[in-house]
Amino acid sequence: MDPMTNSQARIAIIGGGISGLTAAHRLRELLPSAHLTILEAAPRPGGVLCTERRDGFLVERAADMFTSKDPWALHLCRRIGLESELVGANEAGRKAFIVHRGELVEVPQGFVLMRPTQLSAMLTTPLLSPLGKLRLMMEPLKRAKKDESDESLASFVRRRMGQETFERIVQPLVGGIYTADPERLSMAATMPSFVEMERRHGSLIRAPQATRSEKDASGARYGMFVSLREGMQQLVDRLVERIGQDAFVCNAGVQSVQPANDHEDGGRWRVRTMDDEWNVDAVIVTCRAPHAAQLFAELQPALSDQLRAIEYASTAVVVMAVDDDQIGRPVQGFGFVAPLVEQRKILATSFASAKFPGRAPYGKTLVRVFIGGACQSELLEHDDHQLIEIARHELRELIGLAGDPLFAEVVRWNEAMPQYHVGHLDRVAAIERSVASLPGLELAGNAYRGVGIPFCIRSAEQAAENVADVLCASG
Repeated sequence: MDPMTNSQARIAIIGGGISGLTAAHRLRELLPSAHLTILEAAPRPGGVLCTERRDGFLVERAADMFTSKDPWALHLCRRIGLESELVGANEAGRKAFIVHRGELVEVPQGFVLMRPTQLSAMLTTPLLSPLGKLRLMMEPLKRAKKDESDESLASFVRRRMGQETFERIVQPLVGGIYTADPERLSMAATMPSFVEMERRHGSLIRAPQATRSEKDASGARYGMFVSLREGMQQLVDRLVERIGQDAFVCNAGVQSVQPANDHEDGGRWRVRTMDDEWNVDAVIVTCRAPHAAQLFAELQPALSDQLRAIEYASTAVVVMAVDDDQIGRPVQGFGFVAPLVEQRKILATSFASAKFPGRAPYGKTLVRVFIGGACQSELLEHDDHQLIEIARHELRELIGLAGDPLFAEVVRWNEAMPQYHVGHLDRVAAIERSVASLPGLELAGNAYRGVGIPFCIRSAEQAAENVADVLCASG
């Protein structure tokens, strides 16, 4: 693709989170002379990614790492000069635990999300009863699903490995990623590799191991995760620097996107906020699907309906700092998850200072407790003080936490996690067909084909490349 040199090209990007920032950066690479306007409703760019320093602690308010298995985030960090700032998870303590009858039990060695690669570990784990283990060992004998229709995670795991493996191991591990209802979560959209294993090999256990690292993994595959030395804010700050501060318009909630009424100034699209409007040649929409649905309500009612059908879940993160000696039963690992069957009021707990260096002063621990999600949304009706007390109570029972924290705060992410329900990929395909009929308009973000940072980056870069192709063809 030859870079477009027409300095009159104008592009609006709606949303200044990681998807919007990535799209803008990619456009800077492809169309260096284009005029970019990034419209962000919040007072600052970055979306949920935000790192703060407090009393010597490095506090992440949302994601604190990304996977290196999916390469797009790593590639971006290298292109923007952050490779030397990447840090891997600490070698010691790369373990994950599951709450089991009030105790923390290590995820069986070699169990990766929903695939047992070391049967000896599964036969000795206390997470399953003898009958549960027998049912799991029968997995290779179960017939593969004949049709290619989508099904829920709960249905898939029960069918292949039984109820116990589902509710005691798979549900909490996957629930910690998607904060979703497993009875509605789409296998095709979230775990396609496991669907393919069944299709090709008839069994997850019989499928050949991809790598030795998979055999040695434990649940969360911490060896595949990386972060940045000064937190995820480094990624936001570097992208903003590379894009240029003059491209950002904050506190600017977009109200509509419409075709321009005339082309006297060359504009194809008109983007309106409460206070202003822009005529541009292309638009990339990276905001949440419900907001995008509002933007297209008049332009494309069918597209608006498709976007509105993507549901979202809310979570709260209780961040606490404590002295190490306040933890009566120290955990030699990075965190634990709580199965729904345990009836706990938390989804998961992460020991942030154990995962990456520089997160807490010596002798102190930084803990993040996750509450809410699709299956426990009622808990978010509590105020911040009550959520902190819930977290303290749960940690007191599970790890012997004593005394008052050095500090505690609640970060709420309301309607922040898109839910990939059964049939999600069909819905996304319909959305993409609708968007394809609107040249110069693109959608990107975590609502479509992946919720993690790498997938947001891939989505945004593809949207930017599509826009560049359209503008180059018309320029």
